[in-house]
Amino acid sequence: MEVVCLETKAFYTLIDEVVERMMEQRKEKPKWVSGDDAMEILKITSKTTLQKLKNEGHIKFSQPMKKLVVYDRQSLLDYLEKHSHEPFQ
Repeated sequence: MEVVCLETKAFYTLIDEVVERMMEQRKEKPKWVSGDDAMEILKITSKTTLQKLKNEGHIKFSQPMKKLVVYDRQSLLDYLEKHSHEPFQ
């Protein structure tokens, strides 16, 4: 086993960084996301592909205003899960 020694200041800096990262992870994410965020979640670069997924009913969306379309985060994650594959055994 290896023992690591840190100065007090370095130790508290490290603790602050860990706490900050944990707080970022715990933040509640919004239910509805923009098209750009949806593309990032799905790891796609084409707006046409996003439009196709929307038009074919693969992902849930809402259009609260004429030129504003938002996407349901959970439906995006469900789409990814539905198309995931188990590893070969």
